[in-house]
Amino acid sequence: MSAYTSTVCMSTVSRSVFVACNRRRSCHTWRMPTRKIHDIEFSELLQLEPHGPDTYVGIAARYPWGGRLFGGQVVAQALRAAARTVDSDRAAHSLHSYFIRPGATEEPIRYEVERLRDGRSFSTRQVVARQSAGAILNLSVSFHVREDEADVPVATLPLGLPGPDDPSLPDHSWSGLLIRKATFLDDGTKGYWIRLDADMGDDLADHQCALAFMSDAAPSRAARSSHPDFTGDTDRKLFQGASLDHSVWFERPTDPSQWHWFATHSHGVNRGRGLVTGDVIRHDGLQVATIAQEVLVRRRRHA
Repeated sequence: MSAYTSTVCMSTVSRSVFVACNRRRSCHTWRMPTRKIHDIEFSELLQLEPHGPDTYVGIAARYPWGGRLFGGQVVAQALRAAARTVDSDRAAHSLHSYFIRPGATEEPIRYEVERLRDGRSFSTRQVVARQSAGAILNLSVSFHVREDEADVPVATLPLGLPGPDDPSLPDHSWSGLLIRKATFLDDGTKGYWIRLDADMGDDLADHQCALAFMSDAAPSRAARSSHPDFTGDTDRKLFQGASLDHSVWFERPTDPSQWHWFATHSHGVNRGRGLVTGDVIRHDGLQVATIAQEVLVRRRRHA
């Protein structure tokens, strides 16, 4: 243990977690097997434990696809960590993040927040998420005081769009937490009705974290759809895929336990990357957010 400092911290996020922080602020971790996402309440993901000034630790979760974290979880926890450092009258209006390396499901995540600026109207934060392998996410987020100015939504639900309760919609849910129904339109829109099956309370910051979590479950199919080898099925074995970066603009408050239509559109593929933008529209037709993501769309070498 000579490579580590003498300070060893026990995380109350999970009694089975021990974190020893080295001089480079990475973590060496021992823990019991991680719980599956369908056994975890969403509120538990947002219960970050303080580990020094502007530093927090959050739990990991196991997802159906195996040994790497869901990027939406890391973005949501990073946003929650940043929100801990601003006044409650300031809500996030945009975030921009880069996924640096896959997150491991066997160890917790350390979130280090840097207070870049607090102005009269805006506050800016940068968050680095780390595990023992190093940084896994870099996120920048801006918070804004509420201002009494014009509010003009533009996007709305298209006429004839099947509702989330339509029994003909394919169910693409991957846990009991995130409920997802596919709606692929003739104009090329790759849409999903998505909601969280969770008691969200009335905390706006928690709602925004939940929306960020949901938003990473929408873009990947649209990113692949412009590739000449895309066949229209859900088999991903042809491509190596991963989220490269992710942005969310929070436009209006909303309850993530309600249905939201994520209408995603491909902007083409280039050199193994696909760019997607999307509108997030609540079931009553109100646009609540806009998202953008670049996705790795690389043919597997054996394909």
